Amino acid sequence: MASDREQATKEESSHHNMQKKRSCDSLDLESANVPAYQDVKWTMILHLAFQSMGIVYGDLGTSPLYVLSSTFSEGVKDRDDLLAVYSLIFYTLTLLPLIKYTLIVLHATDNGDGGTFALYSLICRYAKVSLIPSQQAEDHDVSNFKIELPSRRLKWASALKSMLEKSQFAKYFLLLATMLGTCMLIGDGILTPSIVVLSAVGGIKQATSAMTEDMVVWLSVVILIFLFMIQRFGTDKVGYTFAPIMCVWFMFIGGIGFYNFIKFDPLILKAINPQHIIAYFSRNKKDAWISLGGVILCVTGAEALFADVGHFTVLSVQISTCTIVYPAILLAYTGQAAFLHKHPQHATDAFYKSVPGPLYWPMFVVAVFASIIASQSLISGTFSIIQQSLSLGCFPPVKVIRTSAKYQGQVYIPEINYFLMLACVGVTAGFRTTEKIGNAYGVAVVSVMVLTSTLMVLIMIMIWKSNIVFVLSYVLVIGLLELVYLSSVLYKFENGGYLPLVLAAILMIVMYVWNSVHRKRYYYELQHKISAAKLQMITTDTNLRRIPGVALFYSEVVQGIPPIFKHYISNIPALHSVLVFVSIKSMLVSKVSLEERFLFRRLEPKDRYMFRCVIRYGYKDVQDKQEPIEKQLVEKLKEFIAQDFLSSQPQTAYNEGMEDQGLQSEIEDEKKAHEALVQEGVGREIQVVDRASEAGIFHLFGENEVIAGKGASIANKVLIDYIYNFLKKNLRQSHKVFDIPQERMLKIGMTYEL
Repeated sequence: MASDREQATKEESSHHNMQKKRSCDSLDLESANVPAYQDVKWTMILHLAFQSMGIVYGDLGTSPLYVLSSTFSEGVKDRDDLLAVYSLIFYTLTLLPLIKYTLIVLHATDNGDGGTFALYSLICRYAKVSLIPSQQAEDHDVSNFKIELPSRRLKWASALKSMLEKSQFAKYFLLLATMLGTCMLIGDGILTPSIVVLSAVGGIKQATSAMTEDMVVWLSVVILIFLFMIQRFGTDKVGYTFAPIMCVWFMFIGGIGFYNFIKFDPLILKAINPQHIIAYFSRNKKDAWISLGGVILCVTGAEALFADVGHFTVLSVQISTCTIVYPAILLAYTGQAAFLHKHPQHATDAFYKSVPGPLYWPMFVVAVFASIIASQSLISGTFSIIQQSLSLGCFPPVKVIRTSAKYQGQVYIPEINYFLMLACVGVTAGFRTTEKIGNAYGVAVVSVMVLTSTLMVLIMIMIWKSNIVFVLSYVLVIGLLELVYLSSVLYKFENGGYLPLVLAAILMIVMYVWNSVHRKRYYYELQHKISAAKLQMITTDTNLRRIPGVALFYSEVVQGIPPIFKHYISNIPALHSVLVFVSIKSMLVSKVSLEERFLFRRLEPKDRYMFRCVIRYGYKDVQDKQEPIEKQLVEKLKEFIAQDFLSSQPQTAYNEGMEDQGLQSEIEDEKKAHEALVQEGVGREIQVVDRASEAGIFHLFGENEVIAGKGASIANKVLIDYIYNFLKKNLRQSHKVFDIPQERMLKIGMTYEL
């Protein structure tokens, strides 16, 4: 490949008036390459911190609506139990959302993007654990591909890296763990809207006995449908609309919490002593362990801090968490605990009972709006993580729409939005109460946290090369805490805890089947690719007719020519005047800049105008509708041809130290004549492409039928012939994802026996 020559010539070539653009770091990309970004850095960060209030914290911020009522579903039997539960909430909130996510996990973003796939991509870039061999040497030239590494503590890192690279089991485990984390987060995105909307709307029963359970359920369903209908307007607009409401919400719960703390029991702070937790477990034993399933709900939405960070910046999320969210939520729980310490009989409806009378209706209205917003954090996170899994070949093709020209991470996926809406409505109408949904919710929340911690430990050792004491402290404190909570929520499996596991199992089957066949197809094309010698023999055949136009042959294989080309030639003995073999490659980075996206190589014989082109996308990149892929490709192709022609010209040495003015003049004339010849040659080469483009650009896709080969096992036959082909027939095709015009698209049928 000629990537080095491309960069060098970009700086020299003047006939296109090209200017060298500076390399972009992750913050530039997050702010969509805002000019003079350094001058507005803090303004932009504070602006994003405000906007994040309406997207990231709804779920975490509305947890006071239902945590204490879920924990004490049968009432408070002992006032000391209340102190212990408050102590558990305090330490859980401090250790998980604040220390784990805000101060540790957010530093593991992949160029500003979070989620389980971001962690997986970091590991795959550092260790060769990806199951698809599409890596190229040129990948390391992409600015975002490089990882800054410390130079110390190499022993543990090297040993772990070597073990992962040699173990096929470890490679599959990492992929499946990442898929499971993704599926659980999607399950979280289904359960979050259901439980928070039901909790908020249920508060109206305190004001009027005319409101029945059925009415609460159906009103919740209407609100949920409304919420999903507005998703198409995008994170940017939704965030601006919701952020002021969430600010009011945090002001309300923080202010009321402080009021209740002062009025009812300022001594509640003595519960911070962990001795109360030890006494609680000694006193209640199994019942105390089971109650952890309600306590863990205080950190629901903490995973959204990481999943949604790509919509904003790490610093903006850290600022809003530490200055507003954490203090307000802690005050809310402190106030509720102080209130219940004096009025333990109100434990089953602690939130609304603790609200002062004059503020009840304002609080109810704000709570309903906040519950709608709470759903937004996981919905946005689901869109982000589905986009990542799409790019890594772990999800069937769906349409990804960029909803903001300013912030590249903000996307909307219509198919996923409607799926979430139907699932939320089904869960709300089917379970009807927050207690049953809460049991399911806890399983989804803790599962994502445990899987995130597992991947984080690998990153700490291999990439960060952290001190082993720090790693062990993380495992023994945070990891052990999460495992204890996981054991508790799984105990409620029969009472709703099975729901996220069933949802995850269905999604895991879809993701695994699609990824498995995707890999098998890739290996099939790799094994049956056309060699350079075979390509020359085919294209120099005198019976082959050349027709005007540019033909773009699409394939996933980045090495060699795909077998579909030979199949095409055997049926249609004609080639367009310019032929480009295009590979759409998803890289294990979040974003690839436009300057680094297209990688070209010229194929022999040169007079046939055949090229290989690898179009590299990060898992957060979205197609730009304003500038179609074919237009970008042709422009970059012409740049490459000019650079390739210039670099292939012999270098002529001129002696410019001559004192003879006559000879000096001759040298100048000779240089100008040589440059004119070069420019004329470049012009001829580019003119061929221009004429071909004017004749038309045609897109050739392989419409491959995939079947299980002879001798395949029953499991493979079911996986390929039934599940995969069912998904392929009923979901969006790849050419629709790229918005390629139907009138200039040709599908080439071929059967792959895998």
